[in-house]
Amino acid sequence: MAFANAQYLDAINRNLHDVQGKVNVSFEFFPPRTAQMEQTLWQSIERLAPLTPSFVSVTYGANSGERDRTHDIIKSIKQRTGLIAAPHLTCVDASKQQLTDIARDYWNNGIRHIVALRGDLPPGSSDVPELYAADLVEILRSVADFDISVAAYPEVHPQAPNAQFDLLNLKRKVEAGASRAITQFFFDIEKFLRYRDRCAAIGIDVDIIPGILPVTNFQQLQKFAGLTNVAIPDWMNKAYQGLDNDPTTRNLVGANIAMEMVKVLSREGVDQFHFYTLNRSELSYAICHLLGVRPVL
Repeated sequence: MAFANAQYLDAINRNLHDVQGKVNVSFEFFPPRTAQMEQTLWQSIERLAPLTPSFVSVTYGANSGERDRTHDIIKSIKQRTGLIAAPHLTCVDASKQQLTDIARDYWNNGIRHIVALRGDLPPGSSDVPELYAADLVEILRSVADFDISVAAYPEVHPQAPNAQFDLLNLKRKVEAGASRAITQFFFDIEKFLRYRDRCAAIGIDVDIIPGILPVTNFQQLQKFAGLTNVAIPDWMNKAYQGLDNDPTTRNLVGANIAMEMVKVLSREGVDQFHFYTLNRSELSYAICHLLGVRPVL
């Protein structure tokens, strides 16, 4: 038994050694709605900033108040940390001229990286939006030479009629000028790897960056997954059973799952990871530390 345990620990050590220092990370945040949430956000940004992520992104709501908060946070991140700050920009609730004006304003404020998304359709709107993410990429490219990230869906966008349609939509975004694609969070690694292969097979030649969600609240995850067409494996249900009132163990489980995903994906040639922080830094920082992503002092 002791010999088997030693072999297991040795395997873990080798896996971590193989990964350490060989990955690049980025982080996603969302605009706070209260003073307390804003304090938590800035604590997280300041904690993660020394890890020198490739960029940090800030999500974007479908109304002017959310847009203004995103814009303000992006500019503050750039000014206070010097990090590359990438605002999310959606097109379902704006005209081409409005999007052009927003893009010019970002460019004039030194923002060079944008995450271009279609966005959720407002309640009561037509099922067929006037603009899609590929159109938004074209608009951004017409304004300036932005570095553009777009979304990808290994388990198919919930509104796509089928997987092939969804894949071709990603290809249109790339052909319009996207620099990379960031995936929706997922937990089935095989689905991501098959998706990456299918992207390559139809000529999508940009990096497909896996979105990693360290799970601290399993009930919240189940709600997210239901809205985003993400499958939660049975083993995850079992892993979180009995932990509703045990946040410490939930955090350990969430960090371990995310670490295992990164280790496996790294062995498959993935060297960039995008962490959905939910404005909390603890798990993302711990995972990055184990991966050899160290603060730059």
